[in-house]
Amino acid sequence: MIQIDSKDLPDGTNVTLLAHEGDETFELDARQETELLAVIAEANRGELVDGASIFKYGRQDA
Repeated sequence: MIQIDSKDLPDGTNVTLLAHEGDETFELDARQETELLAVIAEANRGELVDGASIFKYGRQDA
């Protein structure tokens, strides 16, 4: 589980984490592909939280 405690992200905010694992592939149905393309567009617009921020907030809870 990843827990993010941030004033920048209100409760209920959806976040997407992608982890590359070698040569693994995956398949998406039409709905999943639409959702993935939407979050990629958000990231391209700069609507994202960088990895360093995620780890910083995670350490505050420890």
